[in-house]
Order: sequence, then C-alpha cells, then structure tokens
Amino acid sequence: MTRSLYKSHKVLASLAFLALLPSLPAQHKRIPVRNFTSAAAAERDELKFDDSVVPVAAASGQPLLKPPVLLIGREAASETQSAVAKAIREADRHFQSGKFLLQESKPEEARREFDMAVDLLLDLPEDTAERQVAERKAEELIRLIHRYSLESSGPRDQESPAYVQSPLPAMLDLTFPIDPSMTNKVLAQVAATSSQLPLVVNDAVLSYVNYFTSERGRRVLYAGIRRSGRYKPMISRILDEEGVPQELIFLAQAESAFMPQAVSRAAATGMWQFVRFRGEEYGLNSDRYGDERLDPEKATRAAARHLHELYRQLGDWHLAMAAYNCGPFCVERAVQRTGYADYWELRSRNALPRETRNYVPAILAMAIVAKNLSAYGLEAVQPDQPIEWDTIQMTANTSLALVADAADLPVSDIRDLNPSLLRGIAPSGYQVKVPRGRGNVVLATLDTVPAEKRVAWRLHRVSEGDTLASIARRYSTAASSIVAANPGSNAESIESSDSGEILLIPAVAKAEPAAKAARTRTASASRARTSSSRRATVKVASSSAHHAARKTVAR
Repeated sequence: MTRSLYKSHKVLASLAFLALLPSLPAQHKRIPVRNFTSAAAAERDELKFDDSVVPVAAASGQPLLKPPVLLIGREAASETQSAVAKAIREADRHFQSGKFLLQESKPEEARREFDMAVDLLLDLPEDTAERQVAERKAEELIRLIHRYSLESSGPRDQESPAYVQSPLPAMLDLTFPIDPSMTNKVLAQVAATSSQLPLVVNDAVLSYVNYFTSERGRRVLYAGIRRSGRYKPMISRILDEEGVPQELIFLAQAESAFMPQAVSRAAATGMWQFVRFRGEEYGLNSDRYGDERLDPEKATRAAARHLHELYRQLGDWHLAMAAYNCGPFCVERAVQRTGYADYWELRSRNALPRETRNYVPAILAMAIVAKNLSAYGLEAVQPDQPIEWDTIQMTANTSLALVADAADLPVSDIRDLNPSLLRGIAPSGYQVKVPRGRGNVVLATLDTVPAEKRVAWRLHRVSEGDTLASIARRYSTAASSIVAANPGSNAESIESSDSGEILLIPAVAKAEPAAKAARTRTASASRARTSSSRRATVKVASSSAHHAARKTVAR
C-alpha cells in the first residue's frame, strides 16, 4: 500500500517540481558528511521536559552562537547495525540532499534524491525484521517531501489564513426521501446501541439516515470520521470533564468536519463555529496576532461549557443542541409561544428556524450511522492518527518559520498545530504547540537566537552541498552578515561545517507592502467619516437578512 501511494505521489511531485523557478547557478563546494557530536547535543539529551508548559529560556541579548545543536540524532555507522537502521540512515542522507537541491531550485535532481530515499526503505525484503519501522519512516518522508515541495513553489501569505467553508449550511438546506424499509433496522440498531445522548428515530432522523447512507452523504460522513481521529482523544477527554454526552462530538463533525479553520456564511469560525461575541463569553479572545476560536483545544473546551450551560438552562439535550444552532433566546421564545419545552414538538409546530429544524435530526442520524457503519452497508473508515504536541511558551515575539527551523520541520507543520495564529508570528507569552517529543529541542535551539531578533532571523541546518553563497542566496541576505552573526566563524569554517550544525541567519522581516498599508489607511479614514452617519441610520432588515441575523446569534 505504501509503495503504491508513493508511486502516485511521484507523478504529482514531478508536476509540482516542474512548476518551480528556473535553476540557479550550480557552482557549489561539496562538504563531506562526517559524524558530528557537540556539548550542546549532550546538554539537550539531559533536559527534563514537563508535559505542561515549558518556558523558553531568556536569551542573553548578545548575538552569540552557541555550540551547534543536532536536531535529529545520528548514530555512528557500525557493522552491528541492522539492515533497517542502515537503510534509514542512508534514506535520511538522500532526503537532506534532496532538501538542499530543492532549495537551490533544482527540482529534477531533488526528486531523484527523494525517490532514492523512499525506495531504500520500500525495497527492503518483506521478511526483514523491523520492516514496519522502515515503512513508517517511508510514510513520514513522503509526507515531508510533499510539504517541502509545496512550500518551495512559493511563499504563503502569513496574514491570510486558509479558511474553508463550513459544510453545514449545504447539508441543512437539502431535503431527503425516507426509506420505509429502513425504519425497523434503525429502530433495532438504536435499541442495541449504548449512548449518553438520547437517540430518537422518526421521519426527520430517518431522512438523514438515508442521506448518510447514500453516495453523496457517505462521502461527507467518511471525511468527517477520517479527520476526527486527529482530535477525538482530546475532544472525548474534554466532553467527559465538562459532563457533556460523548455523542456531541458529531456536532463538531456536522459544523466543520473537524476543520479548525472552517467559517460559515454568518461569520461563525472554527471547529465548533463560534461567532465572535459568543466566543469571547467563553474566553476565546482575538487580536491582531490570532483568533482563539481557531484553536481546537480551547474551542472544544468553550463549546463543551456552552453546551452544558444550555442544558442546565433548558433541561434537555435536544433543546440545548437547537439553542447551540439558533441561540438560547430563539429557543426560549419558541417555548414561551407554544408552551412546549420539547424540541420535537417545537419542530412539528414550525416554531424554530428551518435550519434548526434540520440541525438536530442531522446530528442524531450521523451518530446512529457512524456507531455501526456495517449495519448500513458502509465500509469501516480508518481515522487519521491523533495529533500530539508539546507546548512551549514564548518569551519574545517569534516567527513560526523560526520555530519550524528549530524543529527541523516544514513551517506548514507548525502552522497546522497552531491554526489560531493569523500572522505567522507567536507573540511573547503565547503557548506554541510543536510535535510531541520536540519541545526541549526547540527550546534549546531557539535560545541561540537573540530575543529581539526572533521575528526576522532564521536558523539554517547545514546540509551536504551547502556553501556560504548558497545559504546567503536562499535567505536573501549578505554572506558577510551571516559570518558576522556567527562570531568566531568565517567563510571557510562555515563551508567546512559538519552536516547538522546550526547557523544563525540575520534575515530581515518583510515590511508591509506600501499599497496594502495605503489601503488600510484609506479604509480606516473611510470608516471614521461614515461612523456618525451609520449610528444615526436605522435600517429595516428584510426577512432573509433577519433570518441570517438569527443564525449569527446562534453560537
């Protein structure tokens, strides 16, 4: 399976590589690969890591380079190494070489090195001991190759989060037929299913069961189940801690398909689709650097507390779900008008908005089908691996690119762990997530960078084939500046550095484009000129606008 996936990946990677910039001059001094150890690496191995928050050590304030840090340990080659260990070591060497060639805008050469790295692992005999270790390493390299290839095709706008459309509105705007033959099957399955949330079977729920077992609905359901694996352990833990039924994880699946950067037409944002004012009620703050509604863990905690509060207020989980969608005041008014504190009675009397009338049945149907896929003729879905992280606290404004350098990962991996950061910069005091097991490495490496330089400066890990000129060209800085930032070094010593050593790179932070700044100033002036007239203007909302406003108040 891994081999076939990678062969397909090769084709896609080839197209991506060919779209890159033309090759740069190729006159580079080759640096021999040598085994490398350092006092800093030994110190790093002795660091004790706290699973909670690890504060970044205060920088000295002087641009002095500490002894290099090895971000990935290298064992000395020996005759006693297993075939798998030797293959992994050689694959790492080809992977690092491919990264260097990619940085030098040599996509064809890079692709060959990447292919060799993966083939070394996949070509091991099937009966080789620790074959699964080699396959897992190959899968990790394939993922990293894809990420580095995408990043090499062009810089990402740090101030433009990759928001995606929430799947919920399209789902709730549809109507589906009822399959009468399915009624008894669903009733039997629900009767045999253990659930903390009351599961109801009626025509409204059956219509959505029919949808989720259709070709179109099956794709929606599978996508959510697959992505749920990334966050399910965290969500289940928080729902349990807050006293909320575990089945309400399907509320997040319906709202966002577990996409942290989902946004709705009513400006509800995040995995749990909070509008700004409702998020602030539960501690989800936002500023110029970030929006905590996009943080999966913080948003889950806020959603669980909000749902539990709605349950205490309304006394019924179905009413609490409805209030999560259209707002507690909307549900309370419906109860007062009709005299019924029952969701299904309110639904039958059309006392709730149309979207809310479909909202609860859709979530219940999703839970019913997902709890027993085989009973509905659906195949089992393999969830994604859970995302695990270490949390480190910044003591200075720090770019995510620098954190990625310190972790020796594509910056997209760090962005994925920190979707609430909007500008690619973690402000001082912010708790940044990094992959599990890399927290102390990142801390030790960040401490080599002066605190006041962490927004702009970068870290470069020396690879085979690096020259001072190629490094300077990659970061658009002067070679003399790199030498000056690394006291005690010169061009010759840098070019003879061992693979794995870390160099400080005095890069310059990109200034806000003049045109964009001018637009910002113009917009601000325009808002100031019209603010008084807006306050004096009373607009009569149309019925459709009023309905949209009611949905905006929902969460």
